Amino acid sequence: MEATGQKGGLKAKVQRLGSHLSGMVMPNIGGFIAWGVITALFIPDGYVPNEALATLVGPMLSYLLPLLIAYTGGSMVHGQRGAVVGAIAAMGVIVGSDVPMFIGAMMMGPLGGWCIKKFDDAFQTKIKAGFEMLVNNFSSGLIGFALAVLGFYAIGPVVESLTNLMAAGVESIINMHLLPLANIFIEPAKILFLNNAINHGILTPLGIEQAAEAGKSVLFLLESNPGPGLGILLAFTLFGKGAAKSSAPGAIIIQFLGGIHEIYFPYVMMKPLLFLAVMAGGVAGTFTFQLLGAGLRAAASPGSIIAIMAMTPPDAILANLAGIIVGCVVSFLVAMIIIKSDNSEEDDLAATQAAVADAKAQSKGQNEMTAENQEMFGNINKIIFACDAGMGSSAMGASVLRDKVKKAGLSLPVSNSAINNLSDDPNALIVTQEELHDRASQKAPSATFVQVENFMNSPRYDEIVDRLSAEPASGDSEKKPLTDDVVEGVADYSKIDHIIFGFDQVKGSANMGATILKKLLKDNNLTYPVTVEAISSLKDETSALVITNNDETFKAEQQAPSATHVPLSDLVASEKYDKVIQNLRK
Repeated sequence: MEATGQKGGLKAKVQRLGSHLSGMVMPNIGGFIAWGVITALFIPDGYVPNEALATLVGPMLSYLLPLLIAYTGGSMVHGQRGAVVGAIAAMGVIVGSDVPMFIGAMMMGPLGGWCIKKFDDAFQTKIKAGFEMLVNNFSSGLIGFALAVLGFYAIGPVVESLTNLMAAGVESIINMHLLPLANIFIEPAKILFLNNAINHGILTPLGIEQAAEAGKSVLFLLESNPGPGLGILLAFTLFGKGAAKSSAPGAIIIQFLGGIHEIYFPYVMMKPLLFLAVMAGGVAGTFTFQLLGAGLRAAASPGSIIAIMAMTPPDAILANLAGIIVGCVVSFLVAMIIIKSDNSEEDDLAATQAAVADAKAQSKGQNEMTAENQEMFGNINKIIFACDAGMGSSAMGASVLRDKVKKAGLSLPVSNSAINNLSDDPNALIVTQEELHDRASQKAPSATFVQVENFMNSPRYDEIVDRLSAEPASGDSEKKPLTDDVVEGVADYSKIDHIIFGFDQVKGSANMGATILKKLLKDNNLTYPVTVEAISSLKDETSALVITNNDETFKAEQQAPSATHVPLSDLVASEKYDKVIQNLRK
């Protein structure tokens, strides 16, 4: 059992690293698509060559895309301030290098966010009243300046050398015709939910550099090829049994046209021998791609046949289609043999998922329908579907459960999120796939979790709705409206350890209110840290006291329902600050 735990921990760490890498790229896929479309249309070999518009290609590749990555990476570490410092820091490696600096941006963005976070942790509570804006602006500017210089002279040249080395290695593998062997590792890794990490964390940066030189890159097709998954689903459609057979045709539409590859993962995991089918299909497809000179101008995300064809240059249309078809046929043939040789009476996908989930719950001494959990469900005021990227599969699962919740007459919001964006909310019910549960539970340890194998077709959804229907969810009619009682002392201030002035559009009055309250706290020998944050950036913390203008309190309460909220009619001249001080002194 110890070895299993270590293995699971290692896999979770690898998934976490890959998630951070892909998390910097995936929110900016629109930028990559825009660059790919401009390239496909306007360069001399494009569909409609235009010398003037083609001048967009170089600056977007060298500056816009790396800066977007760095900005997002810094934001992931320390919000808006981290994003700004990360982008400044990335300029050093961008200007100090002659190659597109995607890997450098992935390094400098989070590094900039980390540096400014450490500065804020050390000095935020020591800033004198009235000097907050001065210190905040100069600290981010000077730290960004130092990192940009460091990147220009030290990090940029090193990353450029590593980039050139990796590009030369990939080129050597391609020249030796060994690239198809990469799918022996890529296909199983996809099913272990490393697909976004592999595609956007590794292959996309290398592919962009190839495409910039050659006009296309086969690396964009290694992970996104829909052929192997399509072959698996076709085999179940024709030769499967039970629920797996009946659900496979619908899954084909979602996988092949929608590009959501996660839909076929449970079919493979249901019969582990099918790993051989996707591996064989991936190798055969990549071999065909390489043989015929296939490639895409930019990343195809999601891996839909529509997105792939949109990014395909004219001279690679037949090659790309051939690789997808070959991958599908080989995967189908291998899967057909495996499925037909299985003598089990039924391939019941839903039953398999339920049995696995029940077995795991029993092995941990947890019966999912215990009275204890029933009581926990009574505190739920939101449902969140969490996956690696927070887009494709979790969005579909949220849509399925949202429909069930609506039909049951419940008013709970159902949303989807990337695991990295989860906040610790004791009133949240988080639905995640079993492979990703460890990572999600670390981000939100106080939440209630339900693990499923397949977001699209899980028997757990009906159980969730039944249990939520049995008790009223917090946040419905029993929720009290905000009144002055919160300020007068009815609210529990014992858990408060920091104070936030929240603002929606205008920051000035919140800054002035924070300055006033800081002085009052100092005069009363209280050491609570006071910060100013946009309401949209608030985290749901029971230890936070959030002060907002009356008109903005409802929005703040929705963003952070577990916090203690104080609505004020005037943030600058409010007599209620004295009452807040009195409550904090108790």
